[in-house]
Amino acid sequence: MYDHEPTLSRPGEALSHAAAIAHAADEGAVEATLASLHQLRSAVVELSTALNEALRDHRSNAAASLQRAKAMLHPVEDATPQPARKRTGPGLAPWQVRRVLAHIEENLSATLRNKDLAAIARLSTFHFAVAFRNSVGESPHEHIIRRRVERAQGLMLSTDKPLSDIAAECGLADQAHMTRLFRQIVGESPAAWRRARVNPSQ
Repeated sequence: MYDHEPTLSRPGEALSHAAAIAHAADEGAVEATLASLHQLRSAVVELSTALNEALRDHRSNAAASLQRAKAMLHPVEDATPQPARKRTGPGLAPWQVRRVLAHIEENLSATLRNKDLAAIARLSTFHFAVAFRNSVGESPHEHIIRRRVERAQGLMLSTDKPLSDIAAECGLADQAHMTRLFRQIVGESPAAWRRARVNPSQ
């Protein structure tokens, strides 16, 4: 009746297909989790400070730290949930995402080059840049700048360091460089942002 008998998938092939689907789902979950952790990391510093002050019965200091943590978390709470990004090409494997992002976090105060990040992921510079954008949703340069600004925000809330010192600690050339990038990402100057959250009554 048929020129060719229909080909039945072997059990091993079906299992391999199911494993591939599960792996792809795991990649998406890992990337979403990493993005959330980056947004919340700085607030943990303030919450820890508040706990220490409360344990030492410094209630007013604890309350101030909690207010700063609340201010830091406010953009995360108000963010409108975005639909999952549809990849337009191959991305990084979960182990590559973990290693590259960990390296960036540990070296925000130093010079970070695409060729060094690509070497960690064991890819060419070009293929790394494309895969990173597909996995993280922004270029390596954009991600590094955003993380430096976010770290600066955390330091502005949790320390009394001058902005020039914070800029250096975040790997930025100087205070003017930090101010320019901060305005681009946050929409106001570092001094105004800090003043509104550390001394909201002023």
